[in-house]
Amino acid sequence: MPDNGLSRKKISIVIPALNEEKLIRRTLSQFEDNFKKDHDLEIIVSDGGSTDKTPEISEELADRVILKNKNIPQNISRGRNEGAKNSSGDVLVFLNADTYIKDIGYFMRVIETEFSGGNISALACRIKVFPDEEILSDRMFHGFYNNYVRFLNKFLMGMGRGECHIVLREKFFEVKGYDEKMIAGEDFDLYRRLRKTGKIKFIDDLIIYESPRRYRKYGYTKVFWNWTINSISVFLFNRSVSKSWDPVR
Repeated sequence: MPDNGLSRKKISIVIPALNEEKLIRRTLSQFEDNFKKDHDLEIIVSDGGSTDKTPEISEELADRVILKNKNIPQNISRGRNEGAKNSSGDVLVFLNADTYIKDIGYFMRVIETEFSGGNISALACRIKVFPDEEILSDRMFHGFYNNYVRFLNKFLMGMGRGECHIVLREKFFEVKGYDEKMIAGEDFDLYRRLRKTGKIKFIDDLIIYESPRRYRKYGYTKVFWNWTINSISVFLFNRSVSKSWDPVR
């Protein structure tokens, strides 16, 4: 590998999961052993108390599996934080369990290049629906929303969609990670605080694919409304409106 300033540093990919046996194998299988060695990459699954085969699949394919403390209620913020605490990477990548990267080689090269110098605290990227499940409404909504996120990062405040957060480790812990009191809007909240520590850069051609399952169940109108009211509440009152976030499996 070329010496670009980050090639000798470690990258940790943290994947929070809860009953994800249908999709997590594809997510984890992206990171083959030789690829991980070449990029000094570790994969951590932070399980939130799965009752299916998620822990077993994760033990097979991940480098480390963090199991939920049965006495402590779990949410995605706590799951991500626990994964981060048990990581050793200089750069933390938080991926949802129902995602995969369009071009994993390019993904790693972007991280290695962008964090090699300057004052960047985090990266944001485009999110799209799995190509084999994408329909017109997916293209329209995500086209709009990705450009909205890009606009916020360039002109107003930090923003990164929760399907994929890419954060410099020292900045993540400087802002004390995700706010575990927030049931929703934790992604907006983290990047808003990270923006105070340095630049957040939106990488237009860095693409993450996600499952459309939530959009199919609730529809884009309801999903967008929930995102909006939680973001406004986080911005104005530092708390989310939602008291629960129902998993869709």
